[in-house]
Amino acid sequence: FQWSSPPEAIERFKSQEIWFPPPQFYEFCRLCNFSSLGELQKFSSARALEGCERWMPVMLSAADGFIQLLPGDELYPEDPDYTGEKKMVMSTDKKVEDLMKEGGIFHRIVIKNINNLAVYVNIQAKYKHINPLMMNCDNSDHNSRL
Repeated sequence: FQWSSPPEAIERFKSQEIWFPPPQFYEFCRLCNFSSLGELQKFSSARALEGCERWMPVMLSAADGFIQLLPGDELYPEDPDYTGEKKMVMSTDKKVEDLMKEGGIFHRIVIKNINNLAVYVNIQAKYKHINPLMMNCDNSDHNSRL
């Protein structure tokens, strides 16, 4: 076990020292908005009564990778499979890069391979939540925002 700040954990992920699944990568990117535990606690306390929403990522298989679509993304289905009973599968012959160029409203995690993730968000978060900083495992800039 090793304690790491969110930016340190992302750097360790990028260098393949550690691995965590896309939802945790997304949350580490959200935590990068805060410079201290006190700042995170202040934010959490202020928005605690605002509400939450249930999310179910929908996987889109592309020609050269995958995209986990999240609520608010223009490609997110109107009726997502919250239970897994529908076995919803979305696929396209397009490349991830083409899908990104064609799109305009993003709330997604792009997965090129197990150690190459990128978060893209340009929607307003609901319930006064904070969006993740957009990060790409090919680029170490932790301050890129839309």
